[in-house]
Amino acid sequence: MAHTVETIARALNARAEGDLSLPIDSASEPASAGPRQIALAMDTKYAPGLAQGQAQAAILWEGADWQGYGLKAAIFVARPRLAMAGLSRAFDPGPEIAPGVHPSAVIDPSALIGPGAAIGPFVVIGRGVQIGANARIAAHVSIAEGARIGDDALILQGVRIGARVVIGHRFICQPGAVIGADGFSFVTPEKSGIEEIRETLGHREEIHPQSWTRIHSLGTVQIGDDVEVGANATVDRGTVRATSIGRGTKLDNLVHVGHNVQVGEDCLLCGQVGIAGSSRIGNRVVLAGQCGVSDNIFVGDDVIAGGATKIFSNAPAGRVLLGYPAIKMETHVEAWKNIRRLTRLFAQVAELRETVAKLTQKGSAE
Repeated sequence: MAHTVETIARALNARAEGDLSLPIDSASEPASAGPRQIALAMDTKYAPGLAQGQAQAAILWEGADWQGYGLKAAIFVARPRLAMAGLSRAFDPGPEIAPGVHPSAVIDPSALIGPGAAIGPFVVIGRGVQIGANARIAAHVSIAEGARIGDDALILQGVRIGARVVIGHRFICQPGAVIGADGFSFVTPEKSGIEEIRETLGHREEIHPQSWTRIHSLGTVQIGDDVEVGANATVDRGTVRATSIGRGTKLDNLVHVGHNVQVGEDCLLCGQVGIAGSSRIGNRVVLAGQCGVSDNIFVGDDVIAGGATKIFSNAPAGRVLLGYPAIKMETHVEAWKNIRRLTRLFAQVAELRETVAKLTQKGSAE
């Protein structure tokens, strides 16, 4: 997809100088850029690479001396990562999904497919499904009975969407995700060992055999507009009510959202995050990679949890958390500073004990 410096600047809503008609085929790191690539040097630390590459144009920081770097044109941005969002969108052609319905697709006669939809090979769409306008559905996707998906969806290879799932507009789903599988919910006829441990926090009176009885998932999943779901992520249906994910929330690869969970708007759930059943996540919450959230708790609005944090109790709004179990980040950092000092502290205590012992012996001798 060919562009010019001018069209890229317009896409980024950024100021540009020099020969704005230069053709640009793609973007590159400065040191490896060719003459028809735009070099990404949006920080001074990347500037040395411009001399190593062959770029004629670059995206630079505000105030950069672009002519001093031997460039013929430059685009200036104040916020590099935001510029990357616009630039990547301009150069991304998207997946190749032919317009219309592929002959191998199996679509129930009762399904409603919106205008402009593109449905790839071996897609299966069940009874009563509704697909919005301009949806793009790649190969081997299955959408079960009664599901509803809004306009402009992009659903990639091998995604599974369960019965009665409701999804908003502009949904993006990466390969292999499963939305609307049954929740992991089982019960024993008598009080289980798990229930006992919850009450006693570790003590068990008696251990005896137990068998598990399945609790079926009667609910579904509801997803708002502008939600993205990563590869091999899973969102379980609710037991009775729907599991829900709010508008604008993004799930990374391998995220698991358990049954009955309520996730708010504009959240970021990073890779391998797991949220146990019936927990509630507020708006604008960020859970870094491998965070875990226990069941039946509430994580307030604007909480940020660092990588591998384990949240076992309610987290108030705005709290920044880290550690296992989760505590305030500044407390966690200070605690680990103290742990690193323990070896030195033990040596000092041993030295003091030795000194005290010698003084005691001396006093006894006198």
